[in-house]
Amino acid sequence: MKIGIITDSHDHILLMVAAAKAAVQAGAEAILHCGDVVAPSSLQPLNALGVPIHVIHGNNTGDLVSMSRMSSKPGSMINYYGQDAGIELAGKRIFLVHYPHYARAMATTGDWDIVCCGHSHKTSIEKLDNIKGGTTQYIDAGTVGGVGTAPASWILGDLDSMTFTVHELDKSLEYAAS
Repeated sequence: MKIGIITDSHDHILLMVAAAKAAVQAGAEAILHCGDVVAPSSLQPLNALGVPIHVIHGNNTGDLVSMSRMSSKPGSMINYYGQDAGIELAGKRIFLVHYPHYARAMATTGDWDIVCCGHSHKTSIEKLDNIKGGTTQYIDAGTVGGVGTAPASWILGDLDSMTFTVHELDKSLEYAAS
């Protein structure tokens, strides 16, 4: 199973949708969003992709009530969990949280195969040693919104091979519809 991992969209809808579409075209069967959506309505276009969208909020939370309502509507592909989430996909235990320091701490517990985060606006793919004698994959997808001078980035993960690749979008895509 492949997954798309995005974070820190900050209402940059066109970039977020372009990344999610590219992930689905590459075979992703789910999209993970590690926070800083801001306006919940910016997630609406992702429903059309037809794959589950697993999302948490970050420090730029926007309207959490609307996020909850949107995710509970019949037919919605959006799964909103709050500040963090523990999910299982293809037999892999995955923890989503916004903050890197919290993600690193959760990775060291050995309770998770993969821990995904955002907030830093810098991509990172690392294997961290955990207290159970194994390793946990630590993933920071950067910022799909290309916030500031950071590239607009997202990560494609293959849960069968446990490989992860960083992808970047041309930030001018955001202005293509203008």
